[in-house]
Amino acid sequence: MPLPPKKKKADAAPYRILGIDPGTVALGFAVVEIHPKSRRIVEIGVLKLAKLADHADRLATIHRRLTQVIGTHKPATMAIEAPFFGKNPQSMLKLGRAQGVCMAAAMGQDVPVTEYSPRKIKQSVTGNGNASKEQVAAMLANEFDLDTSRYLEDATDALGVAMCHFYQTRGVLGGGKKFSGWEGFVKANEKRVKK
Repeated sequence: MPLPPKKKKADAAPYRILGIDPGTVALGFAVVEIHPKSRRIVEIGVLKLAKLADHADRLATIHRRLTQVIGTHKPATMAIEAPFFGKNPQSMLKLGRAQGVCMAAAMGQDVPVTEYSPRKIKQSVTGNGNASKEQVAAMLANEFDLDTSRYLEDATDALGVAMCHFYQTRGVLGGGKKFSGWEGFVKANEKRVKK
């Protein structure tokens, strides 16, 4: 009696991460789809809010748009940049409200939220927590073969937040590799290394 054919290992389902760079004048967002051997940008953009004079209208617009993005793309998780400490308390209050509305949009659809500091995001993407926004954008352009001149800085910042979450949790997401040293990491991540 012949043996039944071996079942092929099913490909892991794609995993989507929504990255958010919160703001009340411009809010960046990016949805990244992670496969075991590849990654792609599903949607990237900036929600421009300057034309809305009322702060409450801006917050409502943020909530509506992110609810729509989450409903359309069904991300498994949201990663959001934590507000950094600024000198202007009024600006910090507004930024905190925007972040809260983003988190509420995700939690309202049972999407877990993880917060990352700007330093952690820069360190995850470039290896340097003091990297400039331009350096972060350049690394992401290389990673995704992306023409960053087509997008506002807020959009590439959001992409950086999403990729930070991926780099921080890759073992948990599946397909993650453990490296015994820098040589192994560099070999597996040649696109991320400057020559």
